[in-house]
Amino acid sequence: MKKQQVIVALSGIVILVIFYFFGNTTPPHKKPTQTTTTETARQSIDIKTILDAEKVKLSPSKLSSVNRLENAVVRGDVKNQQIAADRQLAEFWKDSAENGFLAYAYYTSEAAKLENSEKSLTFAAQLFLNNLRGQDNPALKSWMSTESRDLFERAEVINPDNDSTKIGLGATYIFGSTGENPADVMKGIQTILEVTRRDSLNMYAQLMLGLGGMESGQYDKAIGRLLKVVHFDPGNLEAILSLGEAYEKTGNNASAKLWYSAAKKMTTNQELIDAIDERLKSLK
Repeated sequence: MKKQQVIVALSGIVILVIFYFFGNTTPPHKKPTQTTTTETARQSIDIKTILDAEKVKLSPSKLSSVNRLENAVVRGDVKNQQIAADRQLAEFWKDSAENGFLAYAYYTSEAAKLENSEKSLTFAAQLFLNNLRGQDNPALKSWMSTESRDLFERAEVINPDNDSTKIGLGATYIFGSTGENPADVMKGIQTILEVTRRDSLNMYAQLMLGLGGMESGQYDKAIGRLLKVVHFDPGNLEAILSLGEAYEKTGNNASAKLWYSAAKKMTTNQELIDAIDERLKSLK
């Protein structure tokens, strides 16, 4: 199972943290040739092709249900019928297929665009954003970040004063960067900094800036942001694990051990505990 699919299935920040800080826990796939990797990174994602590939794996009864929903809108109130059909398709892929995350996210996004409400747009945008950090396919990562960015921008048109939307938009640049355009990370950081200049106590912004510092290799700046988050929110597991990672990256193993150990005491998730133990062993 791909990392982003595990994150959605378990719906928990703890699992996302495991993948972000401790790497892939599934068996590695065969590495493609350099030519294939380059071509994949440059090609745009054809979501329809992906959907067709997933449909081939369905049982005849499930395939019939999907086809019926895909062709349900023919006349009358087309917009609202399409929204309803897209939502049903999203739920189908969410609940009925092991590898249906992209289809689920796509149809959730399509319904949100038609409905055009701030709530639905930001929900769909966050769905893509939350899974960018677990995506290691450059082409998919680029597509997901573009979708998330578009949704956040639509929500911002509806409510330009929503700081959480601005932070989310900035985060799509940070975590959606594929390395081909490193300026994206700094663009995202600058977008979020606009919020902190008005509200330095916005801890969501501070956390995203801390993680952005990690992405750009500015570990000292990341540590400062993350310490502020933990000061105001001592139970923020993601920030605490990030501090362990940041101190490890700077060679301060003693501090890294302290923060990893603190994180271990805060969770009962055995998978996360085991991952932290492995990291602690590596620091000895």
